[in-house]
Amino acid sequence: MKKMIKTVALGSAMALATVAAQPALAAKSAPAAPSDGGTIIPGLAVANLDAVVANSNAYKTAEQQRETTYKAQYDQAKARNDQLTAQIKPMVDKFNADRQAANPNQASLQQQAAAIQQLQEKGKAELQQILQPVAMSQAYVQEQIEDKLNDALKAAMKKRNVSMVLSPDSVIAFNGAAYNLNQDILNELNTAIPSAQLVPPSGWEPRQVREARAQQAAAEGAQQSTSTQPTGR
Repeated sequence: MKKMIKTVALGSAMALATVAAQPALAAKSAPAAPSDGGTIIPGLAVANLDAVVANSNAYKTAEQQRETTYKAQYDQAKARNDQLTAQIKPMVDKFNADRQAANPNQASLQQQAAAIQQLQEKGKAELQQILQPVAMSQAYVQEQIEDKLNDALKAAMKKRNVSMVLSPDSVIAFNGAAYNLNQDILNELNTAIPSAQLVPPSGWEPRQVREARAQQAAAEGAQQSTSTQPTGR
């Protein structure tokens, strides 16, 4: 019960608000350690591709434009979030008061907790539905940038004579000046895609959805092919 109480209290205060907030890819920078004067390994570099995408001109411009283009959705989500928060707060207050009783009614507390969590989940689904166009825009912009990212990486590697690129997550420390390829990739990416289309075309689906559909269609096709093959006597 204590775990459920914590979940209810925390969820009502935070879950709905975080859904209504605009999701964004946080701008990151590859960690670097100061040079210790050691030997530099030629042909090796480190790159944080998430940071490159988040700091690209196309991504940052789209983030700014989206606030205006999808203002109606943001405003609607905020208004609905405020309504849900106002609706849930007294329920949580009553729940917390009832559980402080000398002999709390455990069955009643469980019913209250279930009602609060049900309302939270319903509200979260509502807010996600309202912000669905925003999420689709973000996925569309990111996919456009990622489509150019591999070529930008290869171009940067060629110019710096790099044969291997590692992720910062796989490196404990490195000389940032000597190995950091972020800016080189970013320069190539900004040239390849200075801006991205903000609003996806009608019927567009993210790559993951398209790939999942294609895999399902292939599996169904293979199954049908197998079932229609003649059997030997």
